[in-house]
Amino acid sequence: MMVFSRTWSTCCPESSVGRPSFVAEFGLWDDRQAAAAEQIEARLDDVDLVRVVFCDPHGLARSKTLTTSAFRTVLRNGMDFSPGPLIFDTGHAIAVDFLSEDRDVGVAEILGAGDFVLVPDPGTFLVLPHGEPRTALVLGDEYLRDGSPHPLGTRNVLRRVCARYASRELTPVVGLEVEWYLTRLLGGAPGHEGNGFGRQGTAPRVEAMNAGYQFNLDSYSDSVGTVTGPLAMLLTNLGLPLRSMEHESGPGQVETTFDPMSALDAADAMLLFRTLTKQTCARGGFHASFMALPGLPGFDPSGWHLHQSVLNAKTGENVFATGSTRDGLSAEGTAYVAGLLARAREFCMLAVPTVNGYRRLATDFALSPTRVDWGFENRAVMVRVLGGDGTTHVENRVGEPTANPYLAIASQLSAGLEGITEERADTHGEGAGETLPQTLREALGCFRGSGAVKELLGVPLAACLAKLKASEAARFEEWSAGGAELPREVTEWEHREYFEIY
Repeated sequence: MMVFSRTWSTCCPESSVGRPSFVAEFGLWDDRQAAAAEQIEARLDDVDLVRVVFCDPHGLARSKTLTTSAFRTVLRNGMDFSPGPLIFDTGHAIAVDFLSEDRDVGVAEILGAGDFVLVPDPGTFLVLPHGEPRTALVLGDEYLRDGSPHPLGTRNVLRRVCARYASRELTPVVGLEVEWYLTRLLGGAPGHEGNGFGRQGTAPRVEAMNAGYQFNLDSYSDSVGTVTGPLAMLLTNLGLPLRSMEHESGPGQVETTFDPMSALDAADAMLLFRTLTKQTCARGGFHASFMALPGLPGFDPSGWHLHQSVLNAKTGENVFATGSTRDGLSAEGTAYVAGLLARAREFCMLAVPTVNGYRRLATDFALSPTRVDWGFENRAVMVRVLGGDGTTHVENRVGEPTANPYLAIASQLSAGLEGITEERADTHGEGAGETLPQTLREALGCFRGSGAVKELLGVPLAACLAKLKASEAARFEEWSAGGAELPREVTEWEHREYFEIY
């Protein structure tokens, strides 16, 4: 009964008269968030339910749905969440030991699977257009009981990187370019056969929307338009800065792009876009998947290309374009690219986090990167420099669409800032020309051996991610009985593991 009372008091401070809210006690919001919270309270009479969401280390949205009356208290006091999403790998196998002290991860609250506190970020509150019941969604940040950011939370990693930019009077700008597959659901069992802890059930049965392989063909765009058209309007009405929907090469493969945003807004938008796209398509009898290469005949890999530039925070000037040197790229821009190349192998696992994602990085696919290199207006390299004058920016083409957006964006911005800070001038120096990791196991080795990884993520999160990915890789290797190398064709294991959840 005492445990129940302590847990309840976290969410219901009314039980302690005069006690400040969790947010007020630890000073968790800035003025903008406090103002947004007041606006939310004025809108809650028009809402029935609120989904409180956070992004787990795998990049998946985890949530609880509250009544409006419960959310009024949770808004300023947070709510308890189980650490399950922090300790299970992609197949729901336990990867982090929560029954004894895990000295590698080093977070005491994990012992016994103790709860953490999720605090809504009022600036992310959205009312979903699904009709009855009237439902809203808000993203949250993970905290420990003492009000400190949870060491295994990922949104705060990106916040820390942005603060480093701000300390140098710089502002990173990010554009999203994401490929994904739209298929039609064929019905059947919900995929529970053979599932369990560390075993995913059968993937959904689907059929392709068209034959594909007529790039940007308008008729193929129209064949998916009954789904992508309403989806585009939904995303726009929710305030996401959608730029385009277009048909790519594969059968029903769609590319979606967004206008440039601040780094945190871009990561939030990526999480919301993937989550709402999957949910909206499923409601209409379709299936959206951001898996890099589904195990379906004739499908082509999907990538996530991350566009990046840096502004002078005082003048608003694009520092990649000012004082241009070679190929329209400034000395700062050249140094930024050099930073991306130098950390490409160490940070690769944060941009390509699944077994399946490494299929893109093979020589079979001409427009996917295989080496640590760059070029001006060259889509065959890892880092493509494009634009001119004030629009000059870089496009890192290494990522897969499943990646945790906070970690993927933070790692690339951190590497670029390191290049600028150290004034690196030779983009063909450290790391350049090497082959990108070809398997998750290889990428994990580069990740584990990196001091830069620990500096970026903190030791607990770096250790936790290593355990999660080691568990995932080991389960694949046990199933395939062929080690870490990927067979020629996408395996049933991969299709079961990723096609539905991503």
